Amino acid sequence: MIQLKHVMKEYRIGGEVVKALNDISLDIQAGEFIAIMGVSGSGKSTLLNILGCMDRPSSGEYLLDGVSVSSLNDRKLSNIRNRKVTFVFQHFALMEKYTAYENIELPLLRRKLSRSERKKIIRSAAEQLGIGDQLHKYPRQMSGGQQQRVAIARALASGADVLLADEPTGALDRKTGETLMTIFRTLNQQGKTIIMVTHDPIVAQYASRTIYLSDGRIEQHAV
Repeated sequence: MIQLKHVMKEYRIGGEVVKALNDISLDIQAGEFIAIMGVSGSGKSTLLNILGCMDRPSSGEYLLDGVSVSSLNDRKLSNIRNRKVTFVFQHFALMEKYTAYENIELPLLRRKLSRSERKKIIRSAAEQLGIGDQLHKYPRQMSGGQQQRVAIARALASGADVLLADEPTGALDRKTGETLMTIFRTLNQQGKTIIMVTHDPIVAQYASRTIYLSDGRIEQHAV
C-alpha cells in the first residue's frame, strides 16, 4: 500500500541545511499496525506528515496504492487527505465551537452526500467508539478520553483506509490510553492500516511492527 523510496526531507535554517529525513526507504502493507519510535528530533513527525500528504519530500518518491504522491498537485493531495489517509492527533484537534456531531461531520462536508447519509455515517462511527450519547456535547463538556474518541470517530467517518496517529495517548492518563489502544487494535483487526508515532514502549507493543528512527534514518525494525 505504501512505499517510500530514498526519501529525503531537508530544511534550511539560517545558512545551515538540516536533514530531517535522510534516505528513508520503507514498505508498509495494507492492514499493518506500525509504531514509529525515536527520540525528539529523530524525524518521526516529519515522516508522518509526509505519509499524510501534509508535507512533501525534498527528494525521493512516495507511492500510495501505486500512485506517485510526490508529483501530485495540491488539489489531488487534498483529495487524498480527505479520502485515503486521516490523522488522529495528541491534542485531539477538535473545533471547540462545534459539537461532537459537527466535528465528526467535517470530513463529509466536501462530499456530495445528503444530510441523512451524513447522519448515518456519523452515528455509525460514534456508536462504534461508544460515544453515541455524546454527540450533542461540545469538547469542553467532555473528558480527554471522550474527545479522543470523537477524533477517532471523525477519522472513521472519512472512510480512509490509513489512520495516522501522532502520540495519540500523550494527553491521556494510562488507563484511558490503554482503552484507546484497544480501540486501535480492534480497528486494525477490522482492516484499517494504522501508523502511529509514540515515545511510549508500552503503547508500541500494541503494534505488529516497530520502526526506530535516529537522526532521520531508520535504525532498525522490530516485530
